[in-house]
This record gives sequence, C-alpha cells and structure tokens, in this order.
Amino acid sequence: MSHYISPMEEIHQEMQLLSFTNTTPPQYDVAPPHPWPPSSRFDGPSLDLQLSISVTPMKKPNNNVIGDHHYTVETLRWQAAEQIRLAAMERAYAERLMEMTRREMELAQSEFVRARNLWDRAREEVGKAERMKERAFRISADSMCMEITCMCCTKKFRP
Repeated sequence: MSHYISPMEEIHQEMQLLSFTNTTPPQYDVAPPHPWPPSSRFDGPSLDLQLSISVTPMKKPNNNVIGDHHYTVETLRWQAAEQIRLAAMERAYAERLMEMTRREMELAQSEFVRARNLWDRAREEVGKAERMKERAFRISADSMCMEITCMCCTKKFRP
C-alpha cells in the first residue's frame, strides 16, 4: 500500500531537508579577492532560489528549535535590559542637564537683580552729581552777581 504525497507536501519536505543539510557556508581553498570599491559583478555562489509556500499544518518544534527559541528569548531579554539601562542613563543625563539649566537660570536672575540695583545706584549718583553741578553754578553765579554792579548784567546770570 503506497502513501500518496501531494506536490505541495513534497516541496515542503524538500525545503525542510534543504534547510537542515547545508547550514555552513562553503569553504574555499584560496580566499577570493574582494576588490574595493566593490564591483557590480557578483563572484559568489549562485543564488538561484526556488521558493514555495506550503499550507500544511506546522509540526511541533523539536528540542533544537526550542533551544534556539530560548537563546532568542535570552538575547531579546538582554537587548531589552540594555535598552532600559541606556534609557536610564539618558534620563539621568537629561535630569542633570535640567538641574544645571535651572541653576544657571537662578544665577542669571540673581545677576540681573544685581545689575538692576547697580544701574539704579548709578542713576542716583548721576542725579546727585547733576544737582551738585546746578548748586555750584548757582553759587558761582551769585558770587558773580555780587561783583557786577549793573542790574542789566546781573539779570543775565540769574535765571
């Protein structure tokens, strides 16, 4: 009694056999030269692939596939942990930058207040100097007026 295998099942079995038979790349006696910059011609083995799609039910994975799956899960866990570690480092760096920026803002505000106070004091000093100048001019004008005997000339010096 012979068992009938559909063409799709046959192709699926061939693909499974091909995927397990030659998993290592072919070795060359002499390494082929790799020109730089790479040329447009491909010197490697032929990549004539014959692909097919199978609709047969999937088989249960064997122990080797489960081991590969475990390795993949561990790799993904390690990558996720690494990404979390890098994200935490970036967050800490961003927080330090924000703290430094906040301190610089506070320093700039205090310097601005100091500059404003200095400006106000300088303006007060200029006002005092102008008042002293006016007073000195009035005193000198009054003393000149005492020396001038002509009333017409005296009016020129008094405002």
